[in-house]
Amino acid sequence: MQDEQRAVRARVSGTVQGVSYRVWTRGEAMRLGLTGWVRNERDGSVTALIAGADAAVTAMIERLWQGPRGALVSKVEIEDAGDDAPADFRIIV
Repeated sequence: MQDEQRAVRARVSGTVQGVSYRVWTRGEAMRLGLTGWVRNERDGSVTALIAGADAAVTAMIERLWQGPRGALVSKVEIEDAGDDAPADFRIIV
């Protein structure tokens, strides 16, 4: 049985810029077979669109709390997204 597809927008706050959080997020998303994008925000947070199989999206949300070495995540806010995800996972500058 194929997993249900899901797309969410995640906003991650804390020490998440200057620690390669976007590169780490892209790598984790690709390992999980997800598509979408990740970008830095002016307020110091990181936003990501994550799309794919429900189980993989759920796993990625859990991983966002950890982040790469040097990251200190204080909050992960999730909302359902109707956005169309790209065919791959991109870092948006």
